[in-house]
Amino acid sequence: MNQAIAMELDTLLDKDGLPSSSAWEKAQPAIFCSDWRGQNPEPQLETRARLLWSQEYVFVQFLCRYRKLYVYEECNCRRDELWDRDVAEIFIRPPEDKLRHYREFEISPNGNWLDLDIDHGTKRILFCDLKSRVTVNVDKRVWIAEMALPIPCLTTSFDPRDIWRLNLFRIEGCEPNRFYSAWQPTNTPKANFHVPEVFGELHFNTR
Repeated sequence: MNQAIAMELDTLLDKDGLPSSSAWEKAQPAIFCSDWRGQNPEPQLETRARLLWSQEYVFVQFLCRYRKLYVYEECNCRRDELWDRDVAEIFIRPPEDKLRHYREFEISPNGNWLDLDIDHGTKRILFCDLKSRVTVNVDKRVWIAEMALPIPCLTTSFDPRDIWRLNLFRIEGCEPNRFYSAWQPTNTPKANFHVPEVFGELHFNTR
């Protein structure tokens, strides 16, 4: 299945400017636990990603099962090279952008985030006014991250009838046992998420 569905938000945002738990439950999750080649499934590291949308934001929630957290000391801040620690990631491209031009958003178990514009391998920080929240359930070994991505950071002309492209990723642990997982496998010899040719489809469901 290479399609993800973003459900139109039909409830008010909470005090943090993010969807309520009941709103997230209406979105069908994209589930993955295999590596970037679609091999070696690790159910203990399963990721469930849900998507919602409004005219102002695309919302993404990651529910991540984990074994042990590997994070930077600082928390709740923008952090370049965040991919060197545990992260969940969404790569997203609106239809007006060319194949190798897309946005990359990352979030870590301790609330750090990164927002990038990727254009033919060149990256720059977007400085989006995004909203985020992360909670960790140590007993269940699950961390949940939510992000509200401002539409103006993604596109200049949003039309929910358009089909966008995206991929979803997760990284956990330190070398030599680092685990790289992908929703749509990139099938590269070494772990590489920057393969826009394999991005899946993002459809916006309207009420």
